[in-house]
Amino acid sequence: MAGSAGLALCGNELVVRGGSRLLATSTSSSDDDSLFIYDCSAAEKEAQEHKGEDGQPVDKGSDTVLASTFSTSGSYFALTDDSKRLILFRTKPWQCLSVRTVVRRCTALTFTASEEKVLVADKSGDVYSFSVLEPHGSGKLELGHLSMLLDVAVSPDDRYVLTADRDEKIRVSWAAAPHNIESFCLGHTEFVSRIFVVPDHPELLLSSSGDRTLRLWQYRSGRELHCCHLPSLQEPTEPWSNKRFAASRITYWRQEDCVALLCDGLPVVCLFQLDVPRRQLVYQQQLTFQHRVWDAAFEEARGLWVLQDCREAPLVLCRPVGGQWQSLPESAVSKRVCAHLRENWAMLEGSAGTDSGFSSLYKAACDNMTTYLKKKEERLQQQLEKKRRRGPPRGSNGQTKKMKAGRAPRSCSS
Repeated sequence: MAGSAGLALCGNELVVRGGSRLLATSTSSSDDDSLFIYDCSAAEKEAQEHKGEDGQPVDKGSDTVLASTFSTSGSYFALTDDSKRLILFRTKPWQCLSVRTVVRRCTALTFTASEEKVLVADKSGDVYSFSVLEPHGSGKLELGHLSMLLDVAVSPDDRYVLTADRDEKIRVSWAAAPHNIESFCLGHTEFVSRIFVVPDHPELLLSSSGDRTLRLWQYRSGRELHCCHLPSLQEPTEPWSNKRFAASRITYWRQEDCVALLCDGLPVVCLFQLDVPRRQLVYQQQLTFQHRVWDAAFEEARGLWVLQDCREAPLVLCRPVGGQWQSLPESAVSKRVCAHLRENWAMLEGSAGTDSGFSSLYKAACDNMTTYLKKKEERLQQQLEKKRRRGPPRGSNGQTKKMKAGRAPRSCSS
């Protein structure tokens, strides 16, 4: 979510974002050391003043990148920032195509498989589509939720739009007619943080949640195929075993049907094998790091790149060796990319202590009976305290009245 550093890979193109900037380079082993840097704070601004529904000016934002993604082929890249802008790039070569205004701050975005549109989900629960072929065209409202949206995805055939919201729901809508709902995937007990349609198995969906589960779905029917409780995979002695957390990233490696899950705020990456015939997830291994992990993404040719809060080694490449995943020694490629990040470390420094924003999404615990009994006891104590302060009332049938009755009457004579 907002403000954290991010990593994106598609083919040989690698993008790291932090604060208001992104850095794009190639992981190709050729001598090409081209580097593209873009700063949202230098992007064109809206001429007119932004106003909210009440007509009052709204916050202009700090230009911090909130979400970003590649198109399927890697030909396009899009990002959205907290100044309510959608910025579209062409990647071959890198070039900014357009800067467009969105209605509200966005939480997630994705390209359609055809790469004709980019879908943007926002905090109010709406999804807007923006044309890629007409890069300066206005957005079109596609669908809406009553709850804040946290992620959006499309099926590989572009027939369905999948949305995940704060109220534990995953909705599967028809892309051609979004008011028609194909199914709901129900089962999570907290907000759904991430959803991911498996590219090689387009009928399958992965989802993660604040309830600390990773689930596998047959999304067209809304059927849950497998549920993995993440705390059961951790040792009780680990400091985060009882901590609340949500997955901030789901990434997939086609070569091995491998799923990597990054948990928000934890220095670990959990690895699973997707067993398609049995329709289940098989836990493989947990990679533990010495520094905070910001993001992780697979590169098909090499393995898992991990972006961490370490200036000396910001990017680590991991790969299975002898059946066990482990970090590899620095190669010429990783040295070159890490050198670029060290030179531009200022863009990542602001993410060191940044909260992802998931902590504010949990449901508030409420025990009505305990609250009622506590308030009742407080009222009784207040009533007793008032009685003690007033003392016995005058004229009551008690000792005070008897004393008055036995007193001699006053004489009226002088």
